[in-house]
Amino acid sequence: MNQLQLVATIAERDVLRYTPAGVPIVSAVLMHSSHQREAGIDRLVEFEVPAFAAGEISGRFGNAELGASYRFDGFLARKNRNSKALVFHIIDFSAA
Repeated sequence: MNQLQLVATIAERDVLRYTPAGVPIVSAVLMHSSHQREAGIDRLVEFEVPAFAAGEISGRFGNAELGASYRFDGFLARKNRNSKALVFHIIDFSAA
């Protein structure tokens, strides 16, 4: 199963664009910060992840407030067929 839920802020976001097939898409960078328990030790976890929203949700995502915290649902996939880099594909989000 490839399913990811993440609470993050929208650190950067591009303007709405369209794929060659006419699908609306918005690319962004999400920033996450939390405390996680690992091997009995509290650990600060911080990272940025490239993300995008495609289709119907792209309009709502494109209008979401930068810097605000949201709960994102989606999955991870390669950036493109020949890449090893991962991108978070947002399929839904709501206020955190």
